Amino acid sequence: MKVFIVHAHAEPQSFNGALTRHAKTVLEAAGHEVKISDLYAMNFDPLSDRRNFTSIKNPDYYRQQTEEAYANEVNGFAPDIVAEMEKLEWCDVLIFQFPLWWFSLPAILKGWVDRVFAFGRVYGGGKWYDNGVFQGKKAMLSLTTGGGDSSIKGIYSETGLNGSIHNILFPINHGIFRFVGFDVLPPFIAWGASRASDEKRQAYLEEYQQRLLTIPETQAIAYPSLKDYDENFELKQSASVKQN
Repeated sequence: MKVFIVHAHAEPQSFNGALTRHAKTVLEAAGHEVKISDLYAMNFDPLSDRRNFTSIKNPDYYRQQTEEAYANEVNGFAPDIVAEMEKLEWCDVLIFQFPLWWFSLPAILKGWVDRVFAFGRVYGGGKWYDNGVFQGKKAMLSLTTGGGDSSIKGIYSETGLNGSIHNILFPINHGIFRFVGFDVLPPFIAWGASRASDEKRQAYLEEYQQRLLTIPETQAIAYPSLKDYDENFELKQSASVKQN
């Protein structure tokens, strides 16, 4: 497998850092190829505007999708964006490694998506969901939570104070990964990593190792396909939706 890890944590000694280093070691030892974009170490710019491009379609009014489509036609993406697009297109498996911040991605990682998932190249023209550019590839979230720990992770359950973790992650899993065609694997979650004992952290590393080595056999989340929706993109009564 060719695995691309997009890592988003400012502290190299964090448990997120340990998970990414462990993933690289484990996967390469098993004969897989690994590329990592450590966004903070790269000083990746998350702001999305004309800095995304070397080309200009309309100098008088900025519309991102218009500029992205034109840049795709004339090879007008900025070099830092091209480098990330090439890694994305290279990989068989995409992994986001991050701490859950405000029930979502850290800003630097969301900015990476905003800039790299460009119209005309990553999506558009009917290329979405089942017909997405990355159909046949896999994607997975690996994340840590601050609140909760392994004994009270029910705080992220359907009846928990924070709500279901699967509902929280749905906009990322379905709205980012699945939208562009990836088969989305169930997330790996290290609960309350900042409060976990050394023994618990070691157990998480061992659990993550098994998740990584069994990626080819892991069943993707079963989202409805495009054929399960009517002409108004409403789910047909005969179909069901999974929110995870």
